[in-house]
Amino acid sequence: MLLQYVTVLQGTLAPALLIMALNVMLTVGEGRDKPVSRYWRLAGFTVGFVGAVVFATLRATAVINQRTFINYPTLWCCVILDIAAFIIVLRARAITTHWHSHPARLNIANAVTALAIAATTFRALPDVILRLTIFVEPGDPVFTSDMLLRALGFALGAATAIVAACIFRTMRSTTPHWSFTLAALLQIALLFATHFTDLAQILQSKRIISFPTELFLLLVWCINHQRAMAIAMAVVFLIPSIASIVKGFTTSTAGSNEAVVRAHVAFGRRAKAAGAWSLVAIIGVSVALTYGVAQTQKVITLSPPEQYSLKNGVATITFAQVSDGHLHRFQYKAKDGTVMRFIIIKKNGGAYGIGLDACENCGDAGYYEKDGKIICKKCDVAINLATIGFNGGCNPIPFDYQVKPGTIIIQTSVLDALSAHFQ
Repeated sequence: MLLQYVTVLQGTLAPALLIMALNVMLTVGEGRDKPVSRYWRLAGFTVGFVGAVVFATLRATAVINQRTFINYPTLWCCVILDIAAFIIVLRARAITTHWHSHPARLNIANAVTALAIAATTFRALPDVILRLTIFVEPGDPVFTSDMLLRALGFALGAATAIVAACIFRTMRSTTPHWSFTLAALLQIALLFATHFTDLAQILQSKRIISFPTELFLLLVWCINHQRAMAIAMAVVFLIPSIASIVKGFTTSTAGSNEAVVRAHVAFGRRAKAAGAWSLVAIIGVSVALTYGVAQTQKVITLSPPEQYSLKNGVATITFAQVSDGHLHRFQYKAKDGTVMRFIIIKKNGGAYGIGLDACENCGDAGYYEKDGKIICKKCDVAINLATIGFNGGCNPIPFDYQVKPGTIIIQTSVLDALSAHFQ
């Protein structure tokens, strides 16, 4: 449950905060006196969400097994649109003031931010949606207490991100405009840093760009602190939170009549409440993504790879080496230089479960053995031994092999063709 919660919270927090910030900065008019383009941001989220569902489905069904093919152009769009969104928020006051006299300017801003929301949502949600595929462990009944706990963790993670964004939104009328604008700009800047880090990582791995040592070290730091950047996206709203509380305490209670006095008192209370609840939301998100993640990421060390015979493009493993019913891990260096791993375990009934030490959902995180169960290191799902060697879910990716008297024979050309799963 905790793993589901923190994973979904981190995945949904960025799009939730981006949507909230852009809606606050570009909202104009009252009642029917609003532009039709205000719906474009909702349309952008819908397009991004549907695209994320489709992409996650294609990944789960192994139709797409090289995510870089989609992630590379998506990240370019995210980086460009993050810059555009930053400029729009910076100019939001000029865009929204007297917007009737220049509606085209507001429509363009809404169109660009809708694209930014769509790109960010499409980028962030596929990994979140894939968490839905591991509610039920292979071979287990559909409705179990573990499944319900995972589902509850998923729902609470998404709800926490949405509720936090809604709480921050309450400060739109209680905090000085500059403070909310500054928080929105910082949040978008952090989002840009996250997207650019992922893009730079691909550019570096494809050898399209070779970064100088200083920039490479900065890239490594950003890669290792992406969770901290996600927390910072919420922490930046500390600025309007404090400003709202200060404004609540400093609001004058003087007035020309009793009605004005009551209005001032009510505003002060509302400002203090909005700021205080925002502080609670910031603390809650920060604790969840520090303590919670620390609890789920206790280091699990994969067992070292074992020796085997490798001659003339043929890998040979003897039955005697893998017939004890425990997980055995092997390593192979593909022709393209990729270091790969595969696992073998003797299943009930005497058959052998053989597959890559990777799955379509969680990548090359690997599997480990605990209490007689084979468990995915990334998502903590126990794999049914009977399903190892078959496609689907979080099962090890199967590949062709031969069984001969006393030995398992694997053609290295088969492994070479699957090296992309470890890139």
